[in-house]
Amino acid sequence: MYPPELVKPMIEDLTSVGFQELKTIEAVDKAIKKNGTMLVMVNSVCGCAAGMARPAVKESLKNNKKPDYLVTVFAGVDKEATQKMREYMFPFPPSSPSIALFKDGELVHMLERHHIEGRPAEIIADNLKEAYDEFC
Repeated sequence: MYPPELVKPMIEDLTSVGFQELKTIEAVDKAIKKNGTMLVMVNSVCGCAAGMARPAVKESLKNNKKPDYLVTVFAGVDKEATQKMREYMFPFPPSSPSIALFKDGELVHMLERHHIEGRPAEIIADNLKEAYDEFC
């Protein structure tokens, strides 16, 4: 478990642009049952979350079409909520960071760590925008 003062800025990086932090299994279950589209960011303390994933999801929201809901779980912090969210991401293995798009509770687009690591945030954002255009 990471100290709260360490992860607070990493959480606020997403909540400041409208992401809701899901901290419990119940919150994850409630969120996944909503109708519409939902972007999920599995946040992390790693450098690729800071340098690529979080900037990419923020940039991706500069699009005509975008998800109805924005949520985040934090790997290594909200362990139970993260594990529950990862169950909904099956068959993809656990990956931090990762970004998923759900439509009416069904996983329709997934970016695992290996899709994020080493790629510019702009490329990741473009990938997400294409998914929004298709599913949102």
